[in-house]
Amino acid sequence: MRSTDLSILRERSFRLLFSARSVSLLGDAIAPVALAFAVLGMPDGSGTTLGFVLAVRLAAQVAFLLYGGVLADRLPRHRVMIWAELAAGAVQGAIGFLVLTGTASTLSLVALSVVGGAASALFTPASRTMTVQLVPADKVQSANALVQLSMNAGSIGGAALAGVLVTVLGPGWALMVDAVTFLVSAALLTGIRPSRAADAPAPSTDHIFTQLKDGWREFTARTWVWATVAQLALVNVCIGGGFVVLGPVEAAKHLGGASAWAAVLTAQAIGFVVGSLLAIRVRPRRPVQAAALFTLGIVPSLLCLAWTAPVAVTACAMLVTGVCMSLNDVTFLTALQKHLPEESMSRVMSYDAFGSFVFIPLGLAVATPIADSVGIGPALAGAAALIVLAALTMVALPSVRAMRDDPEPLAGPALQPAES
Repeated sequence: MRSTDLSILRERSFRLLFSARSVSLLGDAIAPVALAFAVLGMPDGSGTTLGFVLAVRLAAQVAFLLYGGVLADRLPRHRVMIWAELAAGAVQGAIGFLVLTGTASTLSLVALSVVGGAASALFTPASRTMTVQLVPADKVQSANALVQLSMNAGSIGGAALAGVLVTVLGPGWALMVDAVTFLVSAALLTGIRPSRAADAPAPSTDHIFTQLKDGWREFTARTWVWATVAQLALVNVCIGGGFVVLGPVEAAKHLGGASAWAAVLTAQAIGFVVGSLLAIRVRPRRPVQAAALFTLGIVPSLLCLAWTAPVAVTACAMLVTGVCMSLNDVTFLTALQKHLPEESMSRVMSYDAFGSFVFIPLGLAVATPIADSVGIGPALAGAAALIVLAALTMVALPSVRAMRDDPEPLAGPALQPAES
């Protein structure tokens, strides 16, 4: 464990990035609440309509994610982020206007959601690789932890703010506030001056599919990269089915209902914040192995739900889950940033994000049928067992055990030999 170094906040460009992300993430937490009540308040609005709008946005985000990685490796990354934020702000502003004027329809919301999902997809790979161009290599993890902290704190504060805005001003004005956060973020990002030459890559004449292929070669060339993404894909399926679908059902049947489940989720949110703070200081010597083991922190909460443990015990387990999930996120992201070549880093990050999240809908879809077949308890225990198996498989891989913390970013050829 090394001493905390917050001097990175004195770096003007990182301070602007941190501020931009904090404002934008606050808006991200406002959006789901505002959009939900906006859709449900439409004459033809319903839960089905809301689900369809959200599904379309997610589909667009997944569809454009890999292209976002290519774009962020071709163009200055902070400029990609600026244009993506401006597009997202315009989308939210348009939705807010339609809601305020009473002209919103399912078709208009779907069309705007496609654009919003695409903007998010273009933003994500660039944002995940921007940090390494703004801070020294030995401070990258502290920088990632601070951004993660702003994300978690913004989620808590944004959800509370959303409730106030929707109640006092209505969902339309809440969406307008969200639009403003994107525009403020874009304005802050214009002040960034990357110190690394990689932010101004030489124009590429390669076709987009050629660049995607090259990014895939980079992604698969390192066993510890694709293996971790495969592990996270499985973990996210289990989390989606276990916490999003079966958790509330179990809470309604045995824990006392919505208030008990809210307490459990609040404990998890606190864990996210605590984990982000710990990630500033915790620097495992074998970061990829540690990231794999951090996923074991999800197991106790799944087992508490499976065995209908008291609410207080389940909440404590969920706090641990939140801590470990934050540590996993920051540790693995930092390892990627330190050990991938900058010229292809965004593309690898896009494959990482795509692989980690593309199967979440599967977990949401199969959770109830499995629980109906074997019971909620066994289904949750089975999810916990899969997470344990995945973690043990990861730490058994030679390339995962061989990965050590390196204070210097990777320098060398874009493509390295595959690891065993």
